[in-house]
Amino acid sequence: MAQSVRGPRERMVFSAAQLIRRDGVAATGMREVAAHAGAPRGSLQHYFPGGKEQLVNEAVDWAGRYAGRRVARFLAALDEPTPGGLFAEMVRQWTDEYETAGFAGGCPVAAATVDCAGSTASTRAAAAAAFAGWTGPVAAALTDMGVPEERAAALATLMISALEGAILMARAERDVRPLTTVARELGPLLDAAVRETG
Repeated sequence: MAQSVRGPRERMVFSAAQLIRRDGVAATGMREVAAHAGAPRGSLQHYFPGGKEQLVNEAVDWAGRYAGRRVARFLAALDEPTPGGLFAEMVRQWTDEYETAGFAGGCPVAAATVDCAGSTASTRAAAAAAFAGWTGPVAAALTDMGVPEERAAALATLMISALEGAILMARAERDVRPLTTVARELGPLLDAAVRETG
């Protein structure tokens, strides 16, 4: 429903992200993106004069911003925010999706990284920026919960790395076990990083 209020350009970026997360960059064609977005094929060149590379990079950017914004929503879902609770919410997004819709989709940033990091410098840079745009809000949230600032960025990297690896394993196994395992095992480590007061 929210997709219908977007203009054609925004719909195509969103559609590209959705197709990349399902099929990868190589299997996502411009025509498929236009069809998925319900946009005229002729609008692709108008909005994306840099072609597929530009569209992929913008989809990756969108996905990074989306992930960064989700951090606040995850925190709002917690009565008492803790680092482990935040990570459990991050994981729950994926376990809920996989348990209700199946294992077809993954992270579009990870998919673009796998497909393009060695061949397309601009997409590698877009993916790195997207991960940074996600890691930053996670690190800030950890600091707000009492994790020392000097550890927050490292733990945010650990959280996102563990989540991305668990997503890949869950899709391969067609089982949420890797996701529930990382949430259970990392939760106590994350919570133990909160500065002791008193």
